[in-house]
Amino acid sequence: MKNAIITGATKGMGRSIAIAFAKEGINVAICSRNEKDLDDFKQELLQINPQVQVVTKLADGSIKEQLLAFAAAAEQQLGAISIIVNNLGMYDQTSILDEDDNAFDKQLNTNLMPAYHLYRYFGKKMMAAREGHIFTTCSVAAINPIAVAGTYSVTKFALLGLNKVMRLEMQPYNVKVTAVIPGSTLTNSWKDAVVDKDQFVSPDDIASAIVNIYKMSAGANVDEIIIKPVGGQI
Repeated sequence: MKNAIITGATKGMGRSIAIAFAKEGINVAICSRNEKDLDDFKQELLQINPQVQVVTKLADGSIKEQLLAFAAAAEQQLGAISIIVNNLGMYDQTSILDEDDNAFDKQLNTNLMPAYHLYRYFGKKMMAAREGHIFTTCSVAAINPIAVAGTYSVTKFALLGLNKVMRLEMQPYNVKVTAVIPGSTLTNSWKDAVVDKDQFVSPDDIASAIVNIYKMSAGANVDEIIIKPVGGQI
């Protein structure tokens, strides 16, 4: 069995990705700041596929020390990690000039730094094994910035840039790197809004794309995939 580590896995896209991996027989390591969410989701995943291992750890992925403790626990309990899904993120709809003084650091530590730290932790191990796949959930805001979410756009732009560098560094070692770039997706960001779900990308669509990309032949790598609502951005 292959082993995957997923950040931001108990809700939204990360949740759908973890379920999709469990259905494929892939062991998963997940973390959350909420212990009940972790325990409940672990039981759900084991009901979906009792054959998989599910490692959980109470951790805030935006804090380096807690993130690396999660990475170490995943490796210790599962063995070599061959799939990384950098999914942790936050969206703050505020212009740069109007946001709080700590807004940039908060979004940087949530949207960008976890992917950087996990790459630093696992990258050379993947190189040595000459296998693996890194998925990074970016955003269309990385391509077309959103003025009312300026810092979010900046951090997602940086995340897409990090993904491009990771891919170049990993190419000689047969490690695949893919940026998944969703448009308006029906996650908790929209939980307080009255919306028509058919106007959005579903988190299950993102999970399906990742699984199908992962299952491609050894010689194929999807550099980037953009998934947007059929009617355009919301």
